[in-house]
Amino acid sequence: QVQLVESGGNLVQAGGSLRLSCAASRSIFSINVMGWYRQVPGKQRELVATLTAGGTTNYADSVKGRFTISRDSAGNTVYLQMDSLKPEDTAVYYCYARVSVYTYWGQGTQVTVSS
Repeated sequence: QVQLVESGGNLVQAGGSLRLSCAASRSIFSINVMGWYRQVPGKQRELVATLTAGGTTNYADSVKGRFTISRDSAGNTVYLQMDSLKPEDTAVYYCYARVSVYTYWGQGTQVTVSS
């Protein structure tokens, strides 16, 4: 079992920055993959960025060069640094974890980017 708690969502102007945090209930080094997805009403949840236990990252094309996924040295928190935000980044952002064949989700945090 993995509990995930997100924080950091907010209202920000276009061009601004936000940092999302995801605190896991166990060391993230014991989790195969952690990441962030986002969802807007009426659309499917989409991948934003992932980070493997070995440190490999993957990003959606729409956020490459603007978003950075990272983890803290203590190994319990994953971050999503979001720069140069655009109105189309507005969504509920969900933290995600995969351990073996099991997936876990946080409750989501709202990010709103005004134009």
